[in-house]
Amino acid sequence: MGLIHIELFTTLDLVGQAPGGPDEDPVGFPFGGWQAPLLDEVAGAQVGAAYEGTDALLLGRRTYDIFAAYWPRQEGGPDNEIATLFNSIPKYVASRGKPDLSWAGSTQLGPDLGGAVHEIRDRHENVKVVGSLNLVQTLLREKLFDRLDLWVHPIVLGVGKKMFDGGAVPTNLTLLEPPAASTKGTVYLRYGLADGTPETGDMSAPDHGAGRVD
Repeated sequence: MGLIHIELFTTLDLVGQAPGGPDEDPVGFPFGGWQAPLLDEVAGAQVGAAYEGTDALLLGRRTYDIFAAYWPRQEGGPDNEIATLFNSIPKYVASRGKPDLSWAGSTQLGPDLGGAVHEIRDRHENVKVVGSLNLVQTLLREKLFDRLDLWVHPIVLGVGKKMFDGGAVPTNLTLLEPPAASTKGTVYLRYGLADGTPETGDMSAPDHGAGRVD
């Protein structure tokens, strides 16, 4: 069975809306493109490495439309490696509407997202979910993911759609490797979905040494 990897860029207050550019999601959001000033070689290398071994994309409608308009024109350019990858692998689109699927290898998912994700897992080894915040919120809420790659950028916006705007459920995650910081302060966190739900405890219990002065 393959793995569903979520690749997500957020601010410190977990805003994930329109990181790539001012026209990405322009409706009432004044900070489109907030990620660009914080990119550096370290973060770029991390993103590039995260795509290694990808054999399918799972995208929401808005992100799919943006990608379909951009990546087919980039082969032979500075982003050729990623363009070649994205243009050659299957793309699965989660949408209730009727997207234009002219980008080669594109397929629209049916209304049963859970069933579709299980079928995609059976068909592919490493499926990447890029951007697609509405879809990401559903995958997080339904625990339909296996890995979460999270780049947390050192800014606070105070407005914008957040990672958990669509609700959240109690979930355990495990850190897969030590956090890594870029030269501009972006922290890269890699988590895996873990079993069970969060436990609680009592910090005043003797084992915790609360209130003790040594």
